[in-house]
Formats: sequence, structure tokens, C-alpha cells
Amino acid sequence: MLNDKSILITGGTGSLGQALTKTILEKWPNVKRLVIYSRDEQKQFQMAQEFPPEKYPAIRFLIGDVRDLDRMKRAFNGVDYVIHAAAMKHVHIAEYNPDECVKTNIGGAENVIKAALSCSVKHVVALSTDKACAPINLYGATKLASDKLFVAANNITGEQDVKFSVVRYGNVMGSNGSVMPFFLKKREGGVLPITDPNMTRFNISLADGVKMVLHAMEHAWGGELFVPKIPSYRITDIAEAIGPDCEHPVVGIRPGEKIHEEMITSSDSFTTYDLGEYYAILPQVPNWDIESYKKHFNAELVEQGFNYSSGENEDFLNVGELQKLIDDHVVTS
Repeated sequence: MLNDKSILITGGTGSLGQALTKTILEKWPNVKRLVIYSRDEQKQFQMAQEFPPEKYPAIRFLIGDVRDLDRMKRAFNGVDYVIHAAAMKHVHIAEYNPDECVKTNIGGAENVIKAALSCSVKHVVALSTDKACAPINLYGATKLASDKLFVAANNITGEQDVKFSVVRYGNVMGSNGSVMPFFLKKREGGVLPITDPNMTRFNISLADGVKMVLHAMEHAWGGELFVPKIPSYRITDIAEAIGPDCEHPVVGIRPGEKIHEEMITSSDSFTTYDLGEYYAILPQVPNWDIESYKKHFNAELVEQGFNYSSGENEDFLNVGELQKLIDDHVVTS
């Protein structure tokens, strides 16, 4: 799929960006160009040690901000696929710096779309979050706006052969800023603070996150918002798996947090289809034939009123399963 193609990843030095880079270079050794676009020169320097250009001649490291449209257009020149992973994602930081969050998550999305249309990019896959579903914090609200922008971008492509699609999933296990590495660090002090004992979250591994992005790149028709079928976990079980001998004081939820996360609301059920491994929330007015789509993917409309919540999920990870996943997937040092 990606041999002889050029790919650009915004926010490419993040956890998912690095995992995507590794997978793409291994799976498609004849990729033409893989551009890591981000604004953190130190992270780029560190990533270049792991993926040296001498060994991986297709890789490029470009300093740039998604807020800078001119720089984006220059970076997108000759690119076939764009994976948009750049975002301000820390809930409490976004609450304290709302204008900065809006500039990056909404303004940046607009710039990705404009640059893609200007440079004849073939396909853009944007990363979303469960916090964009029925958002109660600014981060989630900006990502919902971003999702809407990318879905609607399919209506302004004109004669250009370009598609925009979105992937939405829950907490990426072991990613920067997630609870697992946080607890692993706090374990040394003997105290793992619990926000609320009833709290649940969706869980997806980096490998499955990468797989989902690549699935969208290969199969999307344009305008879909893909949602994976993944397990949930209880925050108390994470604490037990990581620090069973630690104290687990309840400290209360932070501003903008939910007890449970959703990825599909009951209002989305009218346009949500079960594709087997994934759900897809389709645009209300797609620019392709819905019956052909259903036949091609053997897609079935979910029941009216269906919602997908971490608290009501049928699949929960237990303490033993969490311990094994942490041992297998999360860096502990």
C-alpha cells in the first residue's frame, strides 16, 4: 500500500507517531518518503537516534507547527498520505490555556485540510479521542470540532481525488501522559492516587492504534469516523495491577474529567454501522452511495439508541490481564 508513496505524520514524535514510523518502515521498506513533522526539536533529535537517516533514507524530520499554514503547504508538497496526530491533549492544561488549545486543535485541523487540498494529497487520516464524544472539557470540544471539520472537508474537494477520514479511540496504553506510566513512576513512593473509584476508561495498545490508522488509510471511502471494539478497565484495577501494596487514596476528579468515557452516543446510532472489527459513524450526507458501502463492507446499522461507553462495555480487563498487558507493552523505566 505504501511502497513508492510519501507519507507525512503531524505530531510524528509522539507515542503513536513513533509506533507508526516503526511499522511503516518495517512493513513497507520501499516507502518513498516518511516525513516526521513536529515542533519539538529535542524530540526529533532523540527520534533520529532511533531511526537514523543513514539506515532509513526515506525518513525526513521537519520542524513545523500545524498553526503555520505556509509551512504546512511546503511540507505537504508531493505527499500522498497525511496522518494528523498533532494536538494539545492534556485536559487540565487545555482548561488553563484555552486559546492555545483552540489554535492548535481547531486552527491546526483547518490548516491540515487547506494544505492537503492545495498540495493534492490523496488521503488524510485524522486522530480523534473518546473525549470528543459528548465533550465536557475544552480538549474534547476542540477535537469534536476537528472531527467535524475533517468529515465536512470531503464536501469541498471538488474534482480533486482526496479523502478525509477520522479514527477515534480511547486511552492508548503506555502513551505519554497516560495513567499506566504515571502509576509506574508513582509506585516507588508507595502511593497511587485514585481520582474516583468508579472511573473507567477504554484501552487500546499502540499496536492496535497503528493497525486502525492503517486500516482507515486502506479502506476508508471518505467521511467515516472509525471506532474500534476494545476493552475497558477500572481505574482501581489498574492501581491494583501496578501497586497492590501501595496506598490508593481517593483524590477526586480533575477539572474536565468524566467518570466514564463514550465513543458513540445514542444520537450517533442513526448513522453508525457495525463493520465487524470496527464501528463506523458515517456522514449524514455521504458523497458516495450508502447501499454500495453497506454491501462492500457487509455493514449493518446498529440498533437505534445504541451507545458505546467505557462504563457499560461488555468487555472489561481484569487485574491479571492488565498486569500482563503492562509487562508486555508498557515501558517501565
